[in-house]
Amino acid sequence: MKKLLLVLTLVAMACSSAWAAGHLLKKDPNGYEKVNGIGMRNLWLLDRFHYGVNELQTDFEWCNTKARTAVLQDGVVYVARSEAKQYIIPGANGNDTIMGAVIYRFDAMTGEQMAPLDVTLNGEPYGTFLGVNSIGKDNFGHVWVAPYTSEKTAEVPLYQLNTETGELTLVANLDKGDVIARTDYLDLVGDITLEQAECNVMTPGSQVPTVYAWHNDQGGYPDTWEGFFSGDPYMDFVEMYPESQTQWGYAPACRFVLGEDEDTRYSGENFYIDGFTTVPTLYSSDGTIVDGFGSLSQEEMAADSLLMPKVGTNGIGEFKLGDRNFIVYSIAQYDAPNSCQVNICELGEGMSFSGMQRYWTFPADGQGQTSDSGLRIHPVVTDYTEEGDEEAVLVFEYKCYNGMGVYIVGEGVTPDDPTPLSVPGDVNGDGTVTAADITALYDFLLNNDESHIVNGDQSGDGNITAADITAVYTIMLGGE
Repeated sequence: MKKLLLVLTLVAMACSSAWAAGHLLKKDPNGYEKVNGIGMRNLWLLDRFHYGVNELQTDFEWCNTKARTAVLQDGVVYVARSEAKQYIIPGANGNDTIMGAVIYRFDAMTGEQMAPLDVTLNGEPYGTFLGVNSIGKDNFGHVWVAPYTSEKTAEVPLYQLNTETGELTLVANLDKGDVIARTDYLDLVGDITLEQAECNVMTPGSQVPTVYAWHNDQGGYPDTWEGFFSGDPYMDFVEMYPESQTQWGYAPACRFVLGEDEDTRYSGENFYIDGFTTVPTLYSSDGTIVDGFGSLSQEEMAADSLLMPKVGTNGIGEFKLGDRNFIVYSIAQYDAPNSCQVNICELGEGMSFSGMQRYWTFPADGQGQTSDSGLRIHPVVTDYTEEGDEEAVLVFEYKCYNGMGVYIVGEGVTPDDPTPLSVPGDVNGDGTVTAADITALYDFLLNNDESHIVNGDQSGDGNITAADITAVYTIMLGGE
């Protein structure tokens, strides 16, 4: 008993240190079984549901409604936040205040935060309204950003981001043509430098059936971008799913699909569009539907109620493992029980939606249920790696205002066992409550040793403090 009281005293002293902000839970506690020889394991997860609703927003500047999109490239996660940092700029008529953009960076394998990038353009802070609303990557390792544009803006600026300095370089001002609508989120395929391949850029208009897209040839000049749709920079689409829809709704997203051979790899002939009032649908460049969730039979949907995504969330991607084709997509926003979750499914024969099989829905217990103020977007991004001497895929997902995580998928991937969290007081996951659980908390608070931490937050406040040791101590004495 004296030893336990001594531990409590020491921990109370330690809690005045930097750990008062709380312990960062870095793992999805759910286990995901292998399916058809393919395994999946979480590398790290940082979200409202597991970390804490209020703590995530308080502790991390990237958890903000002006941080809307993110991308994974070459082992680094980039989260783009507009209007993140205030600058006072001297001017001829006095000082001006600019709210500059920031790109937050994380190690993709560990989730550890790296030094952020202050975004600049022509040597000055980049303070455009929602100036980094979209961030993404091309197929040759270049990271780009693009702003939101209003229904009064005739051009969509596209910038390449220097991932070491934060400096932007203008790639092109892309002319919307005669029909001008609001645009939110953008995608591209190929090489934005035009050195190694052609480049195609696309963004759907908001609350209209219009899609904007532009093309430039390999070796082309920045001022030679032409309309993607037979020379026109826009097209009004007449086919949608559900069929009752006649526009994309607010904040639609798109995603290009790579062509199957070298000649068509970056042509952008096929692409997904995912709108607020529609679900992800695969189109061809003539505006006709190629495939989509409308191809699922009633029997397929009845057999797996999680196959069909809700219309209010926007996010989709594809990847290959050997000769097997997979689709990854957001299935819902905040509606329980599928709060901010993602599906990975293997497509059917001939890469068809019909016959697709759902492998996993993750995080299995959800990620958060806090509204991001109607931003809709849920980027899902893939990158190739290896594990167990086999090709593997890193799947990164980022849901604005709710969380993000990285999972690894492949034949050589060994899944984690589920982490037992059901026993109150069982900190180290051995199924019992003993002095070892208090020791685990004590070691973490004094030494930042999380090797024995499974379920550290016992008091329910989202942090690990002396209150959690008191809670475990009370459970051991027979209290509640």
